[in-house]
Amino acid sequence: MIRLVLADDQALMRAGLRALLQDGGGVDVVAEAGDGRVAVEKATELVPHVVLMDVRMPVMDGIEATRRIAADPGLDEVKVLILTTFELDEYVFDALRAGASGFVLKDNEPDDLIRAIQVVAAGDSMLAPSVTRRLVREFASRAKEARPAERLAGLTERERQVMVLAAQGLTNDEIAARLFVSLATAKTHISRAMTKLHVRDRAQLVIMAYETGLIRPGWMT
Repeated sequence: MIRLVLADDQALMRAGLRALLQDGGGVDVVAEAGDGRVAVEKATELVPHVVLMDVRMPVMDGIEATRRIAADPGLDEVKVLILTTFELDEYVFDALRAGASGFVLKDNEPDDLIRAIQVVAAGDSMLAPSVTRRLVREFASRAKEARPAERLAGLTERERQVMVLAAQGLTNDEIAARLFVSLATAKTHISRAMTKLHVRDRAQLVIMAYETGLIRPGWMT
């Protein structure tokens, strides 16, 4: 079972989501939170697999709550999935930067929400290729000047290649096909790049590709 903390300031929304998630899909809602501070407390206390986090909440918003969870070494395995109303909500960019593993729309179909939770719990980011292309292009256009590329000095040439392809929105299968390697090899390169760069997941790897100037918005097709 995927252990999940549900954070949303609307009691009716929480009740609806809890009923939906508890009705199959292998998700166990272990706690609820009406604000970001309580979400952090519940995550620290229960160490769930996933925190389903609304952005706009009182006391502490979802972005700051995400940042605190991501910064806590004891919560390395806790993934944050952001709930948002609009695909390109301005807060989504800050949430991803803060350490979120992806986002899901509040009006998604129930099966899509459950699938998103399963994907994030498995350690992947919930950024489908089509969404990655739009989201990261917009993110990169807002990003400040590229950070020093020295941060990438420890990567091999192949690890840089897979980082670029991931930033372009390619799936692991597509990366393997593009580089003429096995799927397992592609996954290994991505995993090693994340380990060397100390990023939590694929979403953070993609963001770093842009922030370091490894890839720029104009390179995307």
